[in-house]
Amino acid sequence: MSSIAILGIIIIILCLIFDYINGFHDTANAIAIVVSTRVLSPRAAIIMAATLDLVGALIGTTVAHTIIEGIIDMKLLNNSQFIVLAAIFAAILWNLVTWYFGIPSSSSHALIGGLIGSALVYGILHGADWHKFLKISSITNKVIIPLFMSPILGFIAGFIIMVALYWIVYKMHPMKVKNVFAKFQILSSALVALSHGMNDAQKSMGLITMTLFISGFIAVPNVPLWVKFACAIAMACGTLSGGWKIIKTMGNKIFKMETIHGFAAQASSACVIFGSSFIGAPISTTQVISSSILGVGATKRLSAVRWGIAGHIVTAWFITIPITACISGAFLWLLRIIFPM
Repeated sequence: MSSIAILGIIIIILCLIFDYINGFHDTANAIAIVVSTRVLSPRAAIIMAATLDLVGALIGTTVAHTIIEGIIDMKLLNNSQFIVLAAIFAAILWNLVTWYFGIPSSSSHALIGGLIGSALVYGILHGADWHKFLKISSITNKVIIPLFMSPILGFIAGFIIMVALYWIVYKMHPMKVKNVFAKFQILSSALVALSHGMNDAQKSMGLITMTLFISGFIAVPNVPLWVKFACAIAMACGTLSGGWKIIKTMGNKIFKMETIHGFAAQASSACVIFGSSFIGAPISTTQVISSSILGVGATKRLSAVRWGIAGHIVTAWFITIPITACISGAFLWLLRIIFPM
């Protein structure tokens, strides 16, 4: 077996590991709220989330093609698999660090930052202008703007939906409100899980397809069926393993929620994530659900939201891309020393 084939297999395995880590890292997106409000037990919530993550991952490839074609010009890579290897290494490392400390950071930011950093260093090492390898306008329109607009939309949607619900239920008995929205919350949690699989699993599909194309295993960068199933299964398995530190942060530490708040946050998140997946924008589901919770909490009273925790989350949002870009760039530079490109 050639060295190109061996390296390609290693990268594919790492991509599936990233997908698995993404699953347990982002489990909280779908089930933190429904568990913290005690609508579902942790076990039942995780099984539901894993099943719908798998189903969602098999729906469409629009986001995958943004990863494949919207960030790097693969025609200029000269069969360099090291760009993808460095990017996935940085994303996995950052995801593990943030998981360890219970920080709900963005897997999307980590991956995109890794790709940008390795592409920049690749261009420098080959004496080329960095903008030749990076599709700047595409990154701006399809990646950066959606990444930073989606949490804003999540906050606004959460705030508006919660205000509307207050007007609808203000004459209802609190216990009736709790019971009614407990049922609705199961539905909204299921939609978040489905949309999470639809958006996040496609990022790994894009990386694997990019590797197959760069390695010469496929002639056209279209996502093979086996890649879709492999990524869907990896993410579902990751979801089954849970992510309890982040679940605790998102479910309890931002603000104390009841079933109606949980429904509002999850319904607004699902709307934003489904819309982003439809246009092919690889957004952060973590960002969207976190900002939706903040928007819902702000309607209760500003002091109900623990803004210090929210501040730590926002800080992680802004530092992820530059940090993973630096990690992947440094790793690619090291690979260049060990294995001349």
